[in-house]
Amino acid sequence: QVQLVESGGGLVQPGGALVLSCSASGINLNNIVMAWHRQAPGKQRELVASITRTGTRTYAGSVEGRFTISRVNNIAMTYLHMNNLAPEDTAVYYCAAGPSPTHPTYWGQGTQVTVSS
Repeated sequence: QVQLVESGGGLVQPGGALVLSCSASGINLNNIVMAWHRQAPGKQRELVASITRTGTRTYAGSVEGRFTISRVNNIAMTYLHMNNLAPEDTAVYYCAAGPSPTHPTYWGQGTQVTVSS
C-alpha cells in the first residue's frame, strides 16, 4: 500500500519560512517524480515544484527563487523549503508521486500552510 505522509505545515507570518516534509512508503521511487502541489480556497490545485530521481527540478513561476524542492532517495523523503512566504502562498500543500508531475499517481493527505500576520 502506497502512502505519502506530509508534515511541517502551520501558521507563519509574512516573510517567514517553513519546511514541508513528505515520507513515502510502499512505492519504488525509481523513475518516480516527486512533486508538491497546493490548493488555495476557491482555486484549482496547482503544481508548485517537482524533482526527478536524479535531481532535475521545476518550479512554478510564483515560487521560483523562494521555494526549494529536494529529495533523499535512500530514505524516501521529499522536502519543500519555503522562504519569504506571502499571504498568497496560503493553501493546502500536497505531496504527490508518479511518472508525471502534472498527473501524479499518488497523493498525500495534505498539510495546511497559512501565511498571516
